[in-house]
Amino acid sequence: MPLVRNPILPGFNADPSIVRVGTDYYIATSTFEWYPGVQIHHSKDLANWDLVVRPLSRRSQIDLRGEPDSCGVWAPCLTHDGEKFWLVYTDVKRKDGSFKDTHNYIVTAPAIEGPWSDPIYANSSGFDPSLYHDDDGRKWFVNMTQDHRGRPRTFSGIALQEFDPIQRKLVGPRKIIFHGTELDLVEGPHLYKRNGWYYLLTAEGGTGYTHAATLARSRSIWGPYELHPQKYIVSSRDHPFAALQRAGHADFVDTPDGKTYLVHLSGRPIGQKRRCVLGRETALQEAYWGEDDWLYVKNGPVPSLDVEVPGTRDEEAYWKEIRYDFRDGLHKDFQWLRTPEPERMFAFENGKLVLTGRESIGSWYEQSLVARRQTHFSFDAETVVDFSPEDERQFAGLTLYYCRYNFFYLAVSAHSDGQREIQIMRSEASWPDAKLTDVGENAYFAGLPAEGKVKLVATIRGSELQFYYALVAGDGQQQGKLQKIGPVLDASIVSDECGGHQAHGSFTGSFVGVACSDLNGTEKKATFDYFVYRPAHDATDRYAV
Repeated sequence: MPLVRNPILPGFNADPSIVRVGTDYYIATSTFEWYPGVQIHHSKDLANWDLVVRPLSRRSQIDLRGEPDSCGVWAPCLTHDGEKFWLVYTDVKRKDGSFKDTHNYIVTAPAIEGPWSDPIYANSSGFDPSLYHDDDGRKWFVNMTQDHRGRPRTFSGIALQEFDPIQRKLVGPRKIIFHGTELDLVEGPHLYKRNGWYYLLTAEGGTGYTHAATLARSRSIWGPYELHPQKYIVSSRDHPFAALQRAGHADFVDTPDGKTYLVHLSGRPIGQKRRCVLGRETALQEAYWGEDDWLYVKNGPVPSLDVEVPGTRDEEAYWKEIRYDFRDGLHKDFQWLRTPEPERMFAFENGKLVLTGRESIGSWYEQSLVARRQTHFSFDAETVVDFSPEDERQFAGLTLYYCRYNFFYLAVSAHSDGQREIQIMRSEASWPDAKLTDVGENAYFAGLPAEGKVKLVATIRGSELQFYYALVAGDGQQQGKLQKIGPVLDASIVSDECGGHQAHGSFTGSFVGVACSDLNGTEKKATFDYFVYRPAHDATDRYAV
């Protein structure tokens, strides 16, 4: 069979849950504060994946306004019971400190494209829920639980309770069936059944470099569960030079011909500081069942960079330049932040994107920011903006964005006297203050004519970022050469490791896109003609597909 190179879903695609329905495979991944919620990709051959739907797309299903960075939609679980799809997810309102406010919901759909139902509330006792459909027709809800006292652990174990689809609620006793291993931070549970055994697959060790997937089994769904002979069936924690790091949070699926594959999250660090600018990505491993009825990862537990799959990947598509116009609205590659009311953020006029200036780029409520995932270590981004700010509190432009604490922003703004200018704003791991660096005399500014379009360009080569700009005539033609603005910046700042939170606390990935703010509250609008994402072959892409 042909080889495919991991990750199969590059860029921020964390916490994968996989299901097969007939000959179709689907993977659901976390989206956190990005809207709409949950990404579901489809494949026929395990090699080529296409984003088909983001099912949490209206206010009745999810409203993320006010939620901190890396909260929101965590660890969805996608299953099918023979009649319809079931999607279980957590809406996290707070995660830092002693308390975690985590609300768990269930939605269903007759087909993967929908329509997806309004949610059924399940519980708030923990996060990372999953739903298991037993062969006797009963349904079981599984999630981690938390104890804010830390007695004996904050992550206090995996809980099981029956879900009644008729009553649309959890019923009967709830019991902790697995406490995890000494690696701690047990979460992400999935249940399976095979040859009379119930198998419980969990994630442990946090989401950093000690992450792992732990397997246990029992003859009874209530336990007790015995550990796998290896304990951890996939992990890179003892192998710092493995190509795929942070391996864990897994799920497995059988093919029609009886093979088994495991999907798991992973990260690909760059540079001596080992920063994962692409966030946590989805990788695939071939697995097999041993004579002892345990599942083993082929050549594991360290994940392989290349894996045999039934299909052959379209390599040219991965390296293809994408030029987005807005004649048909917003392309599916793009998302926005938190709000279920995108009409307050953006609209489309004459094939162009019009952003309405709202709150700052660091807001947790309403910010006009539309962006796509960074999926390559090296790439160029380009746009043309038409914006007429009146003062320094109005700005719009091109952004490389991780969260409110970590971003770079090439923006058209104005001086307090109304003179239009272009500037670089940046916030670099300045938590908890989230202050801009290089402001005042040390900022990077350039004067602009009072009116007219401006081309904005960012080139990223591994950890190096350089901004450029040029004036654009009324006919759309660039006037003169691109001009550098500012020095080479450290693009690796826009990464999980610099997300402004404690260890295991930043969960998304780098996005690149456009934004507009009006801190005066006058709703100043910015018009963007197009957006270009151009992958670049570069030595820093040493693990590129």
